[in-house]
Amino acid sequence: MKFNVNQQDIQKSLSYCQGVIEKRSTLPILSNVMLDASESKLTVIATDLDLVFINVVPNIEIFEEGKTTTSSSIMYDIVRKFSSGNKIKFSSINENKINLESEKSVFNLNCISATEFPLTNENFNKNEFSINSKKLLKLLNKCKFSISNDETRHYLSGVFFHQTQSEDKVFLTAAATDSHRMSISKIRLDQKIDFEPIILPKKTIYQLCSLLEDFEGDVKISNIKSKIKFELNNSILISKLIDGKFPNYVQVIPKENKKKLDVDLKLFLNSVDRVASVSLDKKDGVKFSLKKDLLNLSVNNTSSGDGAESLNVKFDHELDISFNSRYLIDVASQMDGDNIEIFFKDTGSPALIKDPGDFDSIYVVMPMKG
Repeated sequence: MKFNVNQQDIQKSLSYCQGVIEKRSTLPILSNVMLDASESKLTVIATDLDLVFINVVPNIEIFEEGKTTTSSSIMYDIVRKFSSGNKIKFSSINENKINLESEKSVFNLNCISATEFPLTNENFNKNEFSINSKKLLKLLNKCKFSISNDETRHYLSGVFFHQTQSEDKVFLTAAATDSHRMSISKIRLDQKIDFEPIILPKKTIYQLCSLLEDFEGDVKISNIKSKIKFELNNSILISKLIDGKFPNYVQVIPKENKKKLDVDLKLFLNSVDRVASVSLDKKDGVKFSLKKDLLNLSVNNTSSGDGAESLNVKFDHELDISFNSRYLIDVASQMDGDNIEIFFKDTGSPALIKDPGDFDSIYVVMPMKG
């Protein structure tokens, strides 16, 4: 195997691989990336067995076709320290060593034969549909912060995707919850798709987001029973799905929250953020003391002190309620409008949060006790 590739091309490819590869894998081969140079392109593949990432670097100079695997993190660390815009020359010395040269640097890295690399080849041709990359990214960003980290309830450790219909409109709807808060968002589809409801794992979501951030255009999505495939230009992401039943989230959406708080989004976000600074671990509740058109925010921490701030708002009731500041900041940070609308029922009931700039997303946040 012998080829030349531009530094920035392979750096980008390897940087995506870092998000897939498990740092503490018991199988050495899973810490490696596969490099396959053939037909004037370099294919870079990384997997942790649940997630497979394939990236193609087109139009490279190949002097000798071939494939091998080497440590993903070490190669990435070397490649990103080479000068940008330079060529890197790769050549196999033997089955167990690969040589990298750029300018005056020479590295020889250990390899494991590509035949040991676990590759699955499934046929994903059915159930394919396309979606705009920026719309999909927005959908993921609006939900991903509500994903649960609780290992025991694995069915909550991802985002639930399914097709929904409202009148004659069809949507791809996403929902995520950690049982303290919930995000629901949807994007309109041009037509009905053949798509079974799925739960996409957290790791896949974050990997997909980093790919979508750098990509303009349509993403092709196809799924078979337990896996889903995303195709973007020169990259493919194939992921296992979470096996489990997502709870009926629709019944959790508050129906009787009539007390509406309307407040400037930026002022609210900055205010909550400032007041929460007094609490180091952000676990202390931000207390809302609401009177007519006035919101008093306060945080009291026994070991560090307290903070308070007041905001002019639109509100016609009186109410005291506390929330985890992190939850409010997460929601507010994803909003598109100039204002944030929070609907309350009473002190102990969940609040419903809406974004006047995005009718397709809603959030539910549970209050804190005390």
